[in-house]
Amino acid sequence: MIVASVLIVGGFFLIVGTILIKGLPALSLDLITKTPGGGFYMGKEGGVLNAIVGSLYIALGSSGLALILSLPIVLYINVYLKRSSKLGSIARLSSDVLFGIPSIVYGAFGFTVMIYFGLKTSLLGGILTVTLLVLPIMIRTMDEVIRTIPKELLDASYSLGSTRLEASKILIRQSIPGIFTAILLSFGRGIGDVASVMFTAGFSDNIPTSIDSPAPTLPLAIFFQLGSPVDEVQARAYASALVLTIIVLLISIGARTLSKRFSKNKI
Repeated sequence: MIVASVLIVGGFFLIVGTILIKGLPALSLDLITKTPGGGFYMGKEGGVLNAIVGSLYIALGSSGLALILSLPIVLYINVYLKRSSKLGSIARLSSDVLFGIPSIVYGAFGFTVMIYFGLKTSLLGGILTVTLLVLPIMIRTMDEVIRTIPKELLDASYSLGSTRLEASKILIRQSIPGIFTAILLSFGRGIGDVASVMFTAGFSDNIPTSIDSPAPTLPLAIFFQLGSPVDEVQARAYASALVLTIIVLLISIGARTLSKRFSKNKI
């Protein structure tokens, strides 16, 4: 157990250390406040502001949409169905299967659907595809959290005359820390995924201004920069990776802070 823990912690510091050492010297205000100029990927001036904004749009949009879709599903499984229900078991199994499907499959599926309906790569296409990607993550995470809540809590609420809808509100109140965790996991997966947005969100040197315009993302920007033969551009790729890491870290700290706050006020 100690060896496994050391390997995990060591791997974490190795990855973060590599990004810091290689990316920090190339990190600048222009990189995070400007969009790419002409020849940016060949070493000229510019930044990745377009990719930062596009990644936030897609990650926040997909996480919010997945929350809206997954919360009723989880409540239905845990409140309206019996614990031994076959439908609930099938729903959990389906979520587990979808959880393990590679993201490139979601990207190919989203791309196929977009071609069928004659849609072009856009912010909307990226959000919808990433929503499908993170939906099983959010469902299974919230489901496991709600299942840890004592069944007696529901029985007590029913004995006081509560309806199933009112009992669902009690479960939500008790599960808020777990819901924040599910949102965090979904956000982290959504903002860091490449394959699902490569064919659906597209890429552009401009900040997306509407849902039907192409949406650049940081992972794709990092990929394109690492493919450049110019050393300066490759250093910018590590700086972009550092920016992505900082965004996820800030979201993680914020979610944990809110989780602890609501945990103190649980009924």
